[in-house]
Amino acid sequence: MELSQDLSLLTLVLEASWVVKIIMLLLLLASLASWWLIFYKYVELWRERRRMQSFEAAFWKPDEDLRALFKKITEAKDKSGLEEVFRMGYTAYRSLIAQPGADPQAVLESARRAMRAAYQREVDQLESYLPFLATVGSVSPYVGLLGTVWGIMNSFRALSNVAQASLAHVAPGIAEALIATAIGLFAAIPAVVAYNRFTHDVDRLANRLEVFMEEFSIILQRKLH
Repeated sequence: MELSQDLSLLTLVLEASWVVKIIMLLLLLASLASWWLIFYKYVELWRERRRMQSFEAAFWKPDEDLRALFKKITEAKDKSGLEEVFRMGYTAYRSLIAQPGADPQAVLESARRAMRAAYQREVDQLESYLPFLATVGSVSPYVGLLGTVWGIMNSFRALSNVAQASLAHVAPGIAEALIATAIGLFAAIPAVVAYNRFTHDVDRLANRLEVFMEEFSIILQRKLH
């Protein structure tokens, strides 16, 4: 009964060495930060998918006027990646096509470069904070293992002052060491799962942007000729 009380979770955390406490605190902060980022990226990617769907529905209407759509998007404060790609490409197209004797191929290449630059900015925005999740997922188990090694090392060092060693002498140190490992895994597993999921979602959104750039380039090419 005495041993069970000594090995309670709260007691082990409070009585852990200062090194193990620091490691636990760092892992807890990393876990909280990763959970906040998981929620933030989930909402961001969900909103991006909804806005892309809304723009595609408006863009592919048979009677949709590109000029009216461009004006509507330009006046909007919050734009999706597709809308920004369209806006940049159509801006470059309009600025060059208005010049006398403009080369159609040069106009098309300029619009493509503008869309490519907007595409890269949007993909960078979608991928923001993902490296942090990857870092937490890959580093947290090793940080927890460091706490484990330190706790076990202290347990065996304590045996040097004991005439007759028993499980009761080493159990608290080993238990606090395993808590550090558990916290490390608790921080790492959600971060890894979220990183893999968000990376897949970003790749799908980036593919939609690339497909739209090609389709819009074909539309501009038809208008030029």
